[in-house]
Amino acid sequence: MSALARYFHHLGKEVFGYDKTETALTKKLVSEGMKVHYVDDAKLIPDEIDLVVYTPAIPDDLGEMVTLRALGLPMMKRSEVLGLLSKERKTVAIAGTHGKTTTCSILSYILKECGVDANAFVGGIMKNYDSNFLLGSSDWIVVEADEYDRSFHRLFPEIAVVLAMDPDHLDIYGDRHEMLRAYRQFTCQVSPGGKLFIHNTAADYMDDDWRAELASKQIEMIRYGYSNADHRYERLKYHRGVFSFDYVSSDERIEGIEIILPGVHNVSNATVALAVAAEVGADMGVVKAKLKDFAGIKRRFEFIGMNEDHILIDDYAHHPEELSAAIRTAKTLFPDKKLTVAFQPHLFSRTNDFADGFGEVLTLADEVILTQIYPARELPMEGVTSQLIYDKIGHTKKEIIDKGDLSANIKSKDIEVLLILGAGDIDKEINKVKEVLFSE
Repeated sequence: MSALARYFHHLGKEVFGYDKTETALTKKLVSEGMKVHYVDDAKLIPDEIDLVVYTPAIPDDLGEMVTLRALGLPMMKRSEVLGLLSKERKTVAIAGTHGKTTTCSILSYILKECGVDANAFVGGIMKNYDSNFLLGSSDWIVVEADEYDRSFHRLFPEIAVVLAMDPDHLDIYGDRHEMLRAYRQFTCQVSPGGKLFIHNTAADYMDDDWRAELASKQIEMIRYGYSNADHRYERLKYHRGVFSFDYVSSDERIEGIEIILPGVHNVSNATVALAVAAEVGADMGVVKAKLKDFAGIKRRFEFIGMNEDHILIDDYAHHPEELSAAIRTAKTLFPDKKLTVAFQPHLFSRTNDFADGFGEVLTLADEVILTQIYPARELPMEGVTSQLIYDKIGHTKKEIIDKGDLSANIKSKDIEVLLILGAGDIDKEINKVKEVLFSE
């Protein structure tokens, strides 16, 4: 939403907005000249509004939404606006249960730095630009293709990427089969003659009918991954906080690429970003030099503080597979240190659907602190609390606390590596926790 706000603001439009709480991002939008309020009050709706853009995360009974509908103003979902903007340009749409923001950011950075000045709408703040929006001069636009609420069905890209198709948003789809049908529709909306880049493991979920439909529409399916892939990474190494690897395709081999983003999953994300960049026309001769300067994305395994005694990392992970990637990465980077994980579950429905999975991956941590569920757009579900996850964690070093007590709780513990996870508002506690760990 904020990337769209920046886009319209750049066009010289007056941009107003409502959010539930003030955040660092909304403060930044205000500093850039936009007007944001945090009270649901119809009197704060400005006059002469041309368009209302909203996210499905906004409840239907929000007072301002009710008023705006009654006024008969043009209203469009975020995905609809993004779909309209993408129709004006050649589009790369990046989909998948996880990894969208990281991959979209890496690709946007590569294109901008390597000769293709693409437009980009990213779901996180790119540290290199301190923004989630890039205005480019080329015909290309890079967007995240969000599966929630079937938003990605608004996109008809020239190039699509599917990173993973693990079950999620079952409150929307009901079951995994229906979710896969939605991904099938998205991939088959690629323009005739276009390309679909898909991870090896995700491609395994595609049946013969799916592949035949792609072929009938002249959509080329291209696999990426580690082995037996059209585009792959080889000779993966890790040394002092940096991953290095060789990028290999049928056309070229780039040896010794370095990336500071931790985790093998991010090497995979970088691999497909390189593959798409080559397809779009980036100068691959300078990729190696540029990629090592990619600074990452805020709240994606972001190192908040580090000294000899403590390490504090913040990550947006909110799905069991994302938690697994973050926890395993932390254990790989710091194998001899105790790992404490503080996790805020996101959504009652997701907690209910994946309690077993959350419990299994959190068991990998030496110590677990759970907070209450962040509801976002949802109303409470009977019997669904953080206790569901707590009961599935396979050791006794666990507890449930109020989010606001996190810093005080941390102060009473022997912390070596602290990994704070969640897509809700747990990041608001980061500065308090940082002060506890690094104030001395």
